[in-house]
Amino acid sequence: MAISELQGNHVPGADWLEDVLGRRPAGVIAVFSNLTDVQRDRLATHKIPLVLLDPTGDPGHRVPSVGAGNWNGGLTATRHLLELGHRRIAIITGPSHALSSRARLDGYRAALDTAGVPVDPDLICQGDYQIEDGLTHTHRLLRLSDPPTAVFASNDGQAIGVYHAAHQMGVRIPEDLSVIGFDDMPPVRWAIPPLTTIHQPLTEMAGAAAAMLVTLARGEPLPHYRKEFATTLVVRESTAPPKR
Repeated sequence: MAISELQGNHVPGADWLEDVLGRRPAGVIAVFSNLTDVQRDRLATHKIPLVLLDPTGDPGHRVPSVGAGNWNGGLTATRHLLELGHRRIAIITGPSHALSSRARLDGYRAALDTAGVPVDPDLICQGDYQIEDGLTHTHRLLRLSDPPTAVFASNDGQAIGVYHAAHQMGVRIPEDLSVIGFDDMPPVRWAIPPLTTIHQPLTEMAGAAAAMLVTLARGEPLPHYRKEFATTLVVRESTAPPKR
């Protein structure tokens, strides 16, 4: 097995493709990335099967893919905060080109709409799934004349950034600000306080992608070209009813 790091790029460069073709692998799993049509065609020409894991763009019907219920995760996260009594709920999104980010934002909007809570554009912050997103945007959010009582971070890294900003501004979690993340990465259970988050079954998703790739490498047909795993709410200690 060989692992290639794209250094934050979502589309592999030409050098990456030449390196892959030189290795003659049994197959390729592209994680949170999206190959160009030319790259896909060249892999197909060399009979190298491709599976997309958490693709950033629309995989279409040509390429097998594995993902998670991002829309439902965004809905569930926001609904949890609404059920606690929050009405000023901010969201820090992922990159606008990523399907997962757009789906989580749509789930957030749907939960607010269902609850009859207007969507405030000031509470929607464009991020890039980076820790710095949480730090930068939380500083701005907490300086609003009517700041949020809760923040939905679109991944756990951003939530850690929210924690740091809250600490710097003397804001307590969850007493003054509830925080919920997304992914359920192992370290967040050791955050102070432990992070409430949406669990994304990353191990099972990776296993499914590998199984699909092995099937294709054997020349066997796939029963399904798309697998989507459910996301679930994990309640810890970073969310609580608002004081106001």
